[in-house]
Amino acid sequence: MNTTAQVLEKNKDRILEKWMQNQMADPSLREDLMTNDELQHQSKEMLDGLLRAISKGNYDNIYETEFEQVTDTLRDISITRARQGFSPRETGSFVLSLKQALIEVLVEQRQNDTSTLYQEIMLLNTMLDNLSIVTFETFIKGREEVILRQTDEISEISTPVIRVWDGILALPIIGTLDSARTQIVMENLLQEIVNTGSNIAILDISGVPAVDSLVAQHLIKTVSATRLMGAECIISGIRAEIAQTIVHLGIDLSNIKTKATLASALQLAFSMTNLEVRRIDRNKTNKLLR
Repeated sequence: MNTTAQVLEKNKDRILEKWMQNQMADPSLREDLMTNDELQHQSKEMLDGLLRAISKGNYDNIYETEFEQVTDTLRDISITRARQGFSPRETGSFVLSLKQALIEVLVEQRQNDTSTLYQEIMLLNTMLDNLSIVTFETFIKGREEVILRQTDEISEISTPVIRVWDGILALPIIGTLDSARTQIVMENLLQEIVNTGSNIAILDISGVPAVDSLVAQHLIKTVSATRLMGAECIISGIRAEIAQTIVHLGIDLSNIKTKATLASALQLAFSMTNLEVRRIDRNKTNKLLR
């Protein structure tokens, strides 16, 4: 009697056909992220590698040498799908739908030998369940990489240093201020102070949802670093609830210039640099020109 591997190899085209049918019938199929040709290529590569691996009779340990190509292919597919935006279910169904196709073909070929069929199904279930674990572990790793990259990109975007006037910089902070973000804020601000030769920096925390002792310490560190660069720092956006929290926590900001609004902070910065901004009466100016 032919071995399980021989039966599956002999019916490889039939398995691939059923596997593709299973995947195409899945309502979660993402045709917007992958073409049918790409799906066919991935499926064929995976099936060829799997049939070569089990030809040596190993169904138990997918971490043996003969399974290296299979697990490498599966990891590549999983991490690529994670980066493309596939969901865990959509990625996991790739292996689970293969299990269904393999069992369907075995049922067709072993329908008169239920004892052998049962044993073969148990072997395939264990093997493909282990391959599913590899799929999910790799997918999670891929998604974590995407999230970390997006977090870094958002941090860069959400900490812009703006040159509002000659010698005056403003840095609006939006969102939570943690240790990692504080480091980015300080690096960006200090670098821009060096680049522009500015002597005043305004930290606007209007977009910070809440200020606790940790956030306050991060702000104090940023102010201290700014002063070491020879620039003065003004904190704006001190709302009533933030002021109450700072007082309640006993945080001393008495040696730091603070303002309620960015406009007030900018006005203070002008005063510190001996600049005066006045409103022009255009009607009066036009009369003098006549």
